[in-house]
Amino acid sequence: MTLVMGIVNVTPDSFSDGGRYATNEAAIAHGRALLADGADLLDIGGESTRPGATRVAQGDEQARILPVIETLAAEGAVISVDTMNAGTAAAAVAAGARIVNDVSGGLADPDMLAVVARTDADVVVQHWRGHSDDMYGTAVYDDIVAEVVGELAERVAAARAAGIPDHRIIVDPGFGFGKTPEQNWQVVRGLDELFGCGHRVLIGTSRKRMLAVAASAAGIELSGESDLDLATAVTSVLAAQAGAWAVRVHDVAATRLALAVRTAWEGEG
Repeated sequence: MTLVMGIVNVTPDSFSDGGRYATNEAAIAHGRALLADGADLLDIGGESTRPGATRVAQGDEQARILPVIETLAAEGAVISVDTMNAGTAAAAVAAGARIVNDVSGGLADPDMLAVVARTDADVVVQHWRGHSDDMYGTAVYDDIVAEVVGELAERVAAARAAGIPDHRIIVDPGFGFGKTPEQNWQVVRGLDELFGCGHRVLIGTSRKRMLAVAASAAGIELSGESDLDLATAVTSVLAAQAGAWAVRVHDVAATRLALAVRTAWEGEG
């Protein structure tokens, strides 16, 4: 069964919902709402990775997310912390997080993988080629599917070398990171290669520009990024059919409904 990971951005500048849940109180309430909508786990982050975003001081990042993680974990929620900082990862696990979701795959902070190895937490290693202030400057590939799979394999090898066993490693192709919308769709069409890697796969297409490009190509006008939740739900179903361990989404309710329909359609219920 594909899990649904609900996104809690405790930031003023995330690309989709920046500022809406920027206080601890608002973020905790949002996390509870996502759980009520059927989220299996929550991904809580305090630093935006939207294109053009600048880095956040670790102290500020931790002040944003640690009270949220501690509160929701104490209430029984399964928490993933979205961070590129080893210090924040360690503090988040101590506060109750069970997964460290590092969009850089351990490249942004050389201590990250060793720090995670010393905990019981799982780790998500994502395909990444650089920080958000130059998101598309590295989007140059000869064979994007082979290169994404190969570079992810390198991050898996680095995690193993740091002492993280295979059963604690999750991979993410990194849609939107160092890839144009057109390149993202090329990765989608080559996902079979990634699903054959032997590790759990996390898919995150929620409200990404690649979906807006697909809508535009079909002549569909969108009034806002939340209009992309239907498209996100469709990609969630397709990811589930392909074998995704989890899908990372903003609108949990829409994705849960789409996955329930898929289950009924295929007679898995």
